[in-house]
Amino acid sequence: MEQQPLSVSNAPKTAPQSNRWAAKFFTLWGGQAISLVGSALVQFALVWWLTSQTGSATVLATASLVALLPNIILGPFAGALVDRWNRRLIMIFADASIALATLGLLLLFALGRAQPVHVYVILAIRSLGSAFHAPAMMASTSLMVPQSFLTRLAGMNQTLDGIINILAPPLGALLVSRLPTAGILAIDIATALVAIIPLAFVAIPNPPRQAAQASGAEIKTSYWQDLGAGFGYVRHWPGLLGLILLAMMLNFLLVPASSLLPLLITRELHGGPSELAWAETLLGVGTILGGILLSAWGGFRRKIITSLTGVIGLGIGILVTGLLPAQGLRLLYLAYLWIGVSSVIANGPLTAIFQSTIQPDMQGRVLSLIRAGATAMMPLSLLIAGPLSDALGMRTWYVGGGIACILVTLLAFFVRPIMRIEENQQQPVAEA
Repeated sequence: MEQQPLSVSNAPKTAPQSNRWAAKFFTLWGGQAISLVGSALVQFALVWWLTSQTGSATVLATASLVALLPNIILGPFAGALVDRWNRRLIMIFADASIALATLGLLLLFALGRAQPVHVYVILAIRSLGSAFHAPAMMASTSLMVPQSFLTRLAGMNQTLDGIINILAPPLGALLVSRLPTAGILAIDIATALVAIIPLAFVAIPNPPRQAAQASGAEIKTSYWQDLGAGFGYVRHWPGLLGLILLAMMLNFLLVPASSLLPLLITRELHGGPSELAWAETLLGVGTILGGILLSAWGGFRRKIITSLTGVIGLGIGILVTGLLPAQGLRLLYLAYLWIGVSSVIANGPLTAIFQSTIQPDMQGRVLSLIRAGATAMMPLSLLIAGPLSDALGMRTWYVGGGIACILVTLLAFFVRPIMRIEENQQQPVAEA
């Protein structure tokens, strides 16, 4: 592929030139998918171990916070390095670091010396590795996969997430009953190796700017210049900035709906653990169905319309959940099936928009900013939603959040920079 120096005002629509892209990409994708299964099993096993050893809600909350903070705080800084370094090597190093850290925890469990603080450290290392690995993988995808297939690929990723969400808990429970924690950690290390091996053989194209700087055709910049350029890139593109702020706002509104579901079922709908399990299972089924639908359909011609339609569907599902009568458990199951489908229709095209419109040289930085912003909304919204629901009732957040989600998304249809995001209406940015 011919590589030319690029100006930040022109985000090219790159695509792989070889007709054999599918074999290369899906070899890589398959290894990553297997690794995700191992990670889900470890997550289940570690949460169960912390629960059985301490029985403390504070310990579990601390573990969740430790798993979030590295992505929130260090994500934007990692993104600038993703755009400067070889992305294939970044993914290899991130996977290998996570595997080595897990091996250390395995030895502690085997020796009977594991403590909650050791689990915190490993969760932090895994999160830090993800802060490098996830944007590197997403940014590499746009250089390996034709743009016409990006939305369908996003649907496949959502389907994979749904399958893992359904299978990981029962499989994790089975393994916990049959294997020691060290044995489950060993499975994760093995799946990490399955992800690393294809990375050693599959070539991943470097962004055009990296190649230009390596050849001397473009002046090399410092890390801090690159970091500042990433913020400037977002700030000077109204459509992208508006879409990021919209995604953060919607994350703020919708994340507590999942965390408050156990209380809604027990307090308002008079259900128990089995009813919660059914709701979460049908959410996963909906995610799979939505992924299959998006993979086959590909969405509307304009991806932003597909995504906003899915977000409205999410708002409707959350609103209906908040309005259910006391004997409405069956309706809850249908609502969560609908929410699962809608979440894929909302998130899949959004990912494809980011991958196809953001300049390849900027994707590491910008995608890291998006991940950090979206992740930061999770603890913030939970801090507000909990006390508010205790004071005004459990249904308040569902009804208010669902209505706000619908209204904000309808308003977005009238925001021209957001609706024209796929036309690449970015303002020129002066070079440093």
